[in-house]
Amino acid sequence: MGAILVRRLASAFPILAIVSILTFGMIHLIPGDPAAAIAGLSATPEQVANIRRDLGLDQPLLSQLFHWYANLFRGDLGRSLLLGQPVVEATMQRLPVTVALSAYALVITLVIGLATGIIAALRQNTWIDQVAMVLAMIGISLPNFYLGLLMIILFAVELRWLPTGGYIAFTDDPLGWLATSTMPAISLALLLAGLLARITRSTMLEVLRQDYIRTARAKGLPNRKVVVKHALANAMIPITTVIGIIVSLMISGSVVTETLFSIPGIGQLLTQAVLNRDYPMVQGGLLITTALLVLVNIGVDVCYALLDPRVRYDGA
Repeated sequence: MGAILVRRLASAFPILAIVSILTFGMIHLIPGDPAAAIAGLSATPEQVANIRRDLGLDQPLLSQLFHWYANLFRGDLGRSLLLGQPVVEATMQRLPVTVALSAYALVITLVIGLATGIIAALRQNTWIDQVAMVLAMIGISLPNFYLGLLMIILFAVELRWLPTGGYIAFTDDPLGWLATSTMPAISLALLLAGLLARITRSTMLEVLRQDYIRTARAKGLPNRKVVVKHALANAMIPITTVIGIIVSLMISGSVVTETLFSIPGIGQLLTQAVLNRDYPMVQGGLLITTALLVLVNIGVDVCYALLDPRVRYDGA
């Protein structure tokens, strides 16, 4: 287990290096001048030039990249041009919001996806199976931003059950957090719940056809024990890998969801940074987000090794 963890952590550094270089290159391809945006419309060319010089934007790109890496190794990701605060501080302030929303959406995804997939597999080729897979396909086909807009119109504008947007922290008001997070979490979860349902169904069907399942039933074991202890336990090995992918998609998909529902998380922060050409915020925010995704993948590998002893032995 230790060898697996060390290898996964070591492989994360090249990934972060590649992402940082790509991010640095792409952010400088965005049209516009952040110095001009900071200075305002009434600024003179001399004032814009002074701001560019103060921010180091007048230096060659390689010099800017070298300077950014030098600060990175000291744990300094720079200061946000838009917020005027350190990038790490601004990101850490919004990280709990994104994590809480993703966790809520993950719970919804697991409950709906696993339950639908298991029931569909146990009722294969019946009307229950067909209805479940049709609903799963509808969930997969609906973009989360479109579903979010429909939910806002129905539940916020027409029925007035939930607020149209905004965010209340769980520690401030649990019920308020539930009200402001439910629609964003559902819009983020339904697409992935449909994906998980289809994967769970196909995996369960494959496991249920195995000889050891037939042997367990031939021994007279209760069907519930056969499904939970033998079938689902073995099906969870590939399903865990899919869940890791789903978590990564939720974190990356939070950009659209948080912007749509005005939730002050990392997704909204990065969107505002791109629109305002906040170079340090985009570079640092994407690097921190990538590190979070890498940690999620490492956690999935560890869970996979715990579920399948063969992985532990091969990685030792």
